[in-house]
Amino acid sequence: MEFRENQAIYLQIADLFCESILLKKWKADEKVPSVREIAVEVEVNPNTAMRTYTYLQDNGIIYNKRGIGFFISEDGYNKSLKLKKEKFYNHELPIFFKTIELLGITIEEIGKLYKPNK
Repeated sequence: MEFRENQAIYLQIADLFCESILLKKWKADEKVPSVREIAVEVEVNPNTAMRTYTYLQDNGIIYNKRGIGFFISEDGYNKSLKLKKEKFYNHELPIFFKTIELLGITIEEIGKLYKPNK
């Protein structure tokens, strides 16, 4: 995984988790890879991976069954959606609006270019 410099690595890994949940690769009550497995997979220190799990658990997206591992919470999809929307509204959308204003692009032009995946 290639990390961006403008965001903490553990948050970028959390984004991957949320994306997997939103794409329904992982479903409610499904076991997720262990901290060590994720650390190896994305090539980070296990402490960084653990920070991701703590963050996701604090946000109610995953839960821990002691001695067994971490699982997607029953409401993991909705909580992932909420977290991703908040990030989009607070961080990405302001940059988008600033850029289209700077370039003189109208919402109508954007609307003509937008092709939803259906």
